[in-house]
Amino acid sequence: MGSLGKVGIIGLSHVGAHVADVLLSHGAVEELRFCDRDLKLCHAQANDMLDAMAYYPRRARVIDCACDYEDLAECDVIVNAAGHVAASKTNRDAENLLTPAEVATFAPRIMAAGFDGVWVSIANPCDVVALELQRQTGMDPRRIIGSGTALDSSRLRHAISDATGYDPASVNAWMLGEHGFSEFACFSHAAVGCLTLDEVEAQAGVALDRAAIEEAATHGGYITMAGKFCTEYSVSRAAAQIVEAVLADTKLVTPVSTLVENVYGVSGIYASLPCVIGAGGVEQVFVPKLSEGEVAKWHATCEHIAGNVAAFEASK
Repeated sequence: MGSLGKVGIIGLSHVGAHVADVLLSHGAVEELRFCDRDLKLCHAQANDMLDAMAYYPRRARVIDCACDYEDLAECDVIVNAAGHVAASKTNRDAENLLTPAEVATFAPRIMAAGFDGVWVSIANPCDVVALELQRQTGMDPRRIIGSGTALDSSRLRHAISDATGYDPASVNAWMLGEHGFSEFACFSHAAVGCLTLDEVEAQAGVALDRAAIEEAATHGGYITMAGKFCTEYSVSRAAAQIVEAVLADTKLVTPVSTLVENVYGVSGIYASLPCVIGAGGVEQVFVPKLSEGEVAKWHATCEHIAGNVAAFEASK
């Protein structure tokens, strides 16, 4: 697989369309294939991007596949952005009984048509949907990536930047666990440049309220939701970065939702950990040495995810 490839996108509302636009803006794909049950929307998004093609750095084919999910089987990567975001306006877990069920409407059809690429799933609850994708497809779990806390980690860098005044590009700090309110900031491994947060506080004369910073990262998306009832720019760029890492085999190290295997005693769910992303999907999972308090938060977030999985399973 080279640096350019074919990418399918399921769900062409805010996030799915923005992922497509980012990939085209980066000249990262040779072909995009769109599927959405809203046939008018699907056709409109494809036509709009074809109208814009003269402004992108590289020409790419954009194909409206409507509800013909089988047409995505020859893609290198499929992005799942099919969800019920309106349900989560007031309850972070409200999509739990809705969006994971969507997977059964398209995943088996795509697999039966011969898909052998990598899934990147954005739909929420991200960790439950990613697990359901693995169950419905039977694929190697490392070829099913949930965008997970990649977005939340950007929110954490935003919060630390606000607290310090430093460029967020200089901040390296990650949220781990659930893509949801039970996630936690891995402050034990956070840095500004090559300095720990403790060193920054001591040398720059700032005092960082870690609880407030973690709260801002965890709930920051609802500031956006309150104003426009969706998030789009940040999550689409996080997802596009993951897609590009697969297409170009960059070995990007970023937090994504992957199948957990005996991490601090937890197995069998999808949750976000530092992962190496390349042509094979998740090519390695790193387990950071967490503080005692972070281990407790890891167990709590995994219990929350497991509870959502159980609730979804009971609803079938």
